[in-house]
Amino acid sequence: MKNYSYVGISLVILIFGIIFIPKIIDRINDDEVVSSDRLNQKREKSTKDKGEPLSYIVLDGEKKKAPQFEFINQNGDTISNEDYDGKVYLVEFFFTTCPTICPIMNKNLVEIQQELKGEKDFGIASFSIDPSHDTPEVLSEYADNYGIDGTNWNLMTGDREKIYALANQGFGLYAGEDANAAGGFAHQGMFALVDQDGYIRSRKDQFGNPLIYYRGSVERDKSLAKGEEGPQIEILIEDIKKLL
Repeated sequence: MKNYSYVGISLVILIFGIIFIPKIIDRINDDEVVSSDRLNQKREKSTKDKGEPLSYIVLDGEKKKAPQFEFINQNGDTISNEDYDGKVYLVEFFFTTCPTICPIMNKNLVEIQQELKGEKDFGIASFSIDPSHDTPEVLSEYADNYGIDGTNWNLMTGDREKIYALANQGFGLYAGEDANAAGGFAHQGMFALVDQDGYIRSRKDQFGNPLIYYRGSVERDKSLAKGEEGPQIEILIEDIKKLL
């Protein structure tokens, strides 16, 4: 009886090997192993869409362009959207005394700047939502403290209402005074990605809809607890390179 049992078990193993092992090998060779089987889910998630073209943001049947602007940068120079013509660039709204998300956002932007060092057709446009405090001198000191290379990165200040209109109506990124918010101002920790022709671009989410904006307020390599929003800096760098 024991011999028959061993024979039966051996036969089952043999059949399993004949049917399933070649399929498993094929899946590995074709790189079709599901993400839950991967050791590094973050990396898989960030690279799976490399071949997909970036989306436009379409409103009322028209592709959305970045709005026009003209402000003063950290060097006292007048900067407008025309200075970014032909460049791929990122847009953020921040303030220098922000105690919460702005330091993370600008740390991420510095890392992106370093990653794309030497790319003359890449730039960053940062707009202060506290322009009464954030003078060109204050912005210049802030840039020095963060290691910001001002070659293609402008930190801008100017008329408060124009900056708020640029954020809220122009880009659709909320910014405003809020006595209950840390630092006295509330804003979204998102980055807008603009292509060489001035159109706002993004990759699609898992449902096929454009992300619209990229999450900038989560550290690039943050270890996440269950349910936390993950960083999007890796996919943003990929998409910038794709546009370049």
